[in-house]
Parts: sequence; C-alpha cells; structure tokens
Amino acid sequence: MVTSPHEASHRIFQEQPDILAPVFRILGVPLAEKAVVEVLSPDATEIRPLERRVDSVLRITPPGCEGFLLAIESQGRRDPGKPASWTYYLAHLQAKYDSPVLLLVVCQDKATARWAAGPFAAGVDGWTALRTYPLVLGPGNVPVITDPEEAAQDLTLATFCAMTHGRDPDINGILEALARALGSADRDSARYYAELLEIGLGNTPAKATWKELIMVGTYFPGRGTMIEEAFLEGEAKGEARGRAEGILLILRTRGVEVPQQVEQTIAQCVDLDTLQMWLKRALSVSRAEELFTAPE
Repeated sequence: MVTSPHEASHRIFQEQPDILAPVFRILGVPLAEKAVVEVLSPDATEIRPLERRVDSVLRITPPGCEGFLLAIESQGRRDPGKPASWTYYLAHLQAKYDSPVLLLVVCQDKATARWAAGPFAAGVDGWTALRTYPLVLGPGNVPVITDPEEAAQDLTLATFCAMTHGRDPDINGILEALARALGSADRDSARYYAELLEIGLGNTPAKATWKELIMVGTYFPGRGTMIEEAFLEGEAKGEARGRAEGILLILRTRGVEVPQQVEQTIAQCVDLDTLQMWLKRALSVSRAEELFTAPE
C-alpha cells in the first residue's frame, strides 16, 4: 500500500538529486560530485494484465563517464514477493535503456533494512541463475545528525536522516537540530523541508513532536525566524478571513446590499487594523461603499 511516508522516502531523490552524492558516500559507491541526474518513467509494465512500477528511476551521468540507472524503492516492511519484482525491475530497465542499473532500497527500520540487503537468488536447487544485491539505506547506516550547524550545511540530507530515524528513541534530538537549522533557512526551503518531513514521518509519535517544533516555534531562539514568520503570517491570514466574513455577515444581516467589487475588496484585505475599522463601520453604514469613506 502506497503511503505518504513511502512517497516521501523516494521522491526526495527526484526533487533533490544533490542528496545522491552524500548518500553514495554512505553506501561506499563512487559517484562524481557533478553528475547529471534525470528523472525517468518508473513504468516497468511489459504486458497489459501485469502492471509493474518502480517507485523512482533516475538516470545518473557523471561527467566524462558512462551513465547508469538508479531504481529506488521505499520498503516499509518485509515482503516475500518483492525480491522477484526487484530482479525483474533490474533486468527490464537494463534491457529497456541499454544501461547498467543499480537498485537502492530505502527503509525506516533496521529489521527491514537487514532483510532488504539480500542477496536474493533466482533459480533452482543446485543452480543460481540470477542473484540480486540491493543497496540499502536505513537506520543502520544513515548518519544521525543532532548538530544544528551540520544540519544547516545540507538540509536535504538532514531531512532524509530525520525521516529514516523517525522511529529511533533519540529522534527528538534529531528533530530539534533540524528545526534550528530550518530556522535560519530561507522561507521557501524552510517550508519545503518542514512539510516533506511531516509527510515522511507518517503516523509516528515523532510527527506530533515535529509539528509542535514547527508550529509553536518552541525551538527557534530569538523568534522572528522564517518558519515562525510563515506560521504567524498564516495565522494572521486566518484571522483576516474571519474578520472579512464578519463584515459581510453584518452588512447582509442589516439588509445592506454588497456589490461584488466591495465584497472582493473586503475579502482581499489582510490588514487587521483596516478590517477592524470596516467591521465597526458595518454596524452603521447605509451603503456598503461607505465602509471605505465613512468617518470612524
């Protein structure tokens, strides 16, 4: 079953391919720092009744070298049927693209990671026709990052590490480090990684901790950080919508006709002081347009 954590665990490689360099170092696989990465179709279907789909497929082309494919699978539990599918994916992709293929399996618990490492053999007793050796990322080899400065140096890797260690007893220290790192990041990056991690943590206790760190801002010293500003901005917009709806409700309850242009002006206003002034005026004006011109 496809879940949000499942999707986050492999889509991070599609959306943030820079993570491949540190990940390949973790795995002990050489990869040039400036390799070109393309996202390919994950469809591995051969015949109509049998649909097969890899989670993610990337084409990686190091400068001056022959490229290769990386098939990425997010695996949440041990599945006896998966090894056959993985062997199929490798053979199919190599034949389809005429390119070498590696399989990377991403796991969030140690038992699944140990199982996913294989190797998995295909054949009959006394003879092995194929043997599959997946590369595996899991809590056993993905680093634990609890230093905010280290997390800030590579937000993608730090976020992936937090997802991978989401069930670890020491997850709070990991989340606090990432929260502090995102507190000094630009707004778009902070929002992206905060949301990605919330999805990636799934229904774990760590998700509730993460939401508290981000939304309440407890671990953002000095306040005024980008995430906190984004939260406060969202809170202000919500209050503005409430006041705008209150103004329109008062006018209509009093029988005052509200032209479309006036309604749009009220709905688009986000300044709370202005909306409060209009709210007071809505109690006495005879025409909706007087909201903008009547004395207080």
